[in-house]
Amino acid sequence: MVTIKDIAKAAGVSPSTVSRVVSNHPRISKATTQKVKKIMEEMGYHPNIMAKSLVSKTTKTLAIMLPRPAEELFQDFFFGELLRGILTQSTRAGYDMLLAAATSPQDESETISRLVLGRRVDGVILLSARKNDPLIELLSQHSFPTVLIGRSDDHTNILSVDNNNEQAAFDATQHLIIQGHERIGFVSGPPDLTVSHDRMEGYRRAMKTAGLPIRAEWIVEGEFLQQSGYRAMSFMMGLPERPSGLVVIDDVVGFGVLRGLNELGYSVPNDISLVSFNNIALSELATPPISSVDIGTYQLGYTASQMLIRHINEEEIYQSRMIIPHRLIVRESSIQAMTKRS
Repeated sequence: MVTIKDIAKAAGVSPSTVSRVVSNHPRISKATTQKVKKIMEEMGYHPNIMAKSLVSKTTKTLAIMLPRPAEELFQDFFFGELLRGILTQSTRAGYDMLLAAATSPQDESETISRLVLGRRVDGVILLSARKNDPLIELLSQHSFPTVLIGRSDDHTNILSVDNNNEQAAFDATQHLIIQGHERIGFVSGPPDLTVSHDRMEGYRRAMKTAGLPIRAEWIVEGEFLQQSGYRAMSFMMGLPERPSGLVVIDDVVGFGVLRGLNELGYSVPNDISLVSFNNIALSELATPPISSVDIGTYQLGYTASQMLIRHINEEEIYQSRMIIPHRLIVRESSIQAMTKRS
């Protein structure tokens, strides 16, 4: 079996230098790192991670707590892009990822307890925040390295990466107002999620600023699934007075909205205009292409992973809450003649 001493001898360096290369120590030069890793590959050396963990009391593993059952999660391309950002940064830093999922809040708490109390991971990334979130409370009680993608009202000191979701929804709604719409509806997500709350607030603020009515029947809550958008249209388009524009919480929900409108015989944007969020790749390929708020999904994941690893390594973190900029990408689903609808 090839040992660290064998690698050190072949590379002409000390065994401690080889150990630092294995640990991705920042003080080892790039040239030395490349040389040692090349020899490790040639000689077929693989570090004993378990033994290393016992000595260093670290696992070089991060946990990602999935916010809902995996079969639902991976229907949403947003989370795939978010995970890509997390994995890119963690892999570069020499960390593995552990995906944790649960079917109920109790299961979530039990899963996190096993990971934290069993020291199976060095840190946790939470992909969403809920009101009175028990996971954030549990992790805070144990002072365990955690980064939240989202915002917590109850734990404002937690490390977090987020967008200004209220302003993003304000901008999306205002875009429809500028296009001449006065009757604008909102297809929201689960009400217990802070992202749903914040985007709802942005929609309401834009409507109030423009002096436009907010009708309760023009607001529909659901899940981040196509079916939610489809069902919302079944209800909303049956109203005596229907909205002429829609702000939709998520692109995948927006696909359901398009399908529902199409089956009901409505044309987008001629009969009703649409703006959604996340700007996933398929938004541009929809019929018609969907106007969407790009929230920098990849950057959200990359920054969260980077922040967590810095925290684990006890490096200085200059901002406990990072805000990733957003921008509205206007496409055919919301382009209207600049005339007000009666």
